[in-house]
Amino acid sequence: MSAQAAPTTGRTNAPEVRRALIGVTVLAPDPLLRTGLLGELRNRPGIEVLDDAGRADVVVVAARSGLRDVLTSSRRLVLIADDVRQDDLWAAIENGLTILLPLAEATPARLLRAISEAHRGHARLPAAHLERLLRSLSQLHKNVLAPRDLTLSGLTHRETDVLRLLADGLDTAEIALMLAFSERTVKNVLHSMLTRLGLHNRVHAVAHGIRNGII
Repeated sequence: MSAQAAPTTGRTNAPEVRRALIGVTVLAPDPLLRTGLLGELRNRPGIEVLDDAGRADVVVVAARSGLRDVLTSSRRLVLIADDVRQDDLWAAIENGLTILLPLAEATPARLLRAISEAHRGHARLPAAHLERLLRSLSQLHKNVLAPRDLTLSGLTHRETDVLRLLADGLDTAEIALMLAFSERTVKNVLHSMLTRLGLHNRVHAVAHGIRNGII
């Protein structure tokens, strides 16, 4: 007698693919505020609360005051705060600010959405803060950068042109020909840029330009 084949159900024995967790660290000078945020995030699907900000995918900083006391460098920073001063906003940007969420609007749903958006690399600032930031950038360019022939990247226009051609594989003589400079001028531009930015060589300069979106 032949063995009867087992009925098929359409299921496979392949292991279930688990969604990667988003590692989140919460920082706040107010212990009650921090405890409340941690309570909202613990045991949430897709979220792993971490104590070490250095291991976190997203750092959430919440502050009613004393913002600079808790800021830490992060690739993706979600800031929950009201009435952020301009210097504090700049400090937050320097520490990886991605999303700014007003404290009054930080409902559990908005917080989770902000963390998810930050993790995906999205950026969002309230219109009023964005306007202030753009105005400050305009003043910075007019009063500080332009008189020194610097761009927001920290490079002069001449340095940027040289760096882009260097990234295209041109040597010193070819760069000089393209920009109508002498070879000595090109070498001086490179030397000044390497020294000022603490770069080791031309390859390091190109890598710096790529990482910072200059080229």
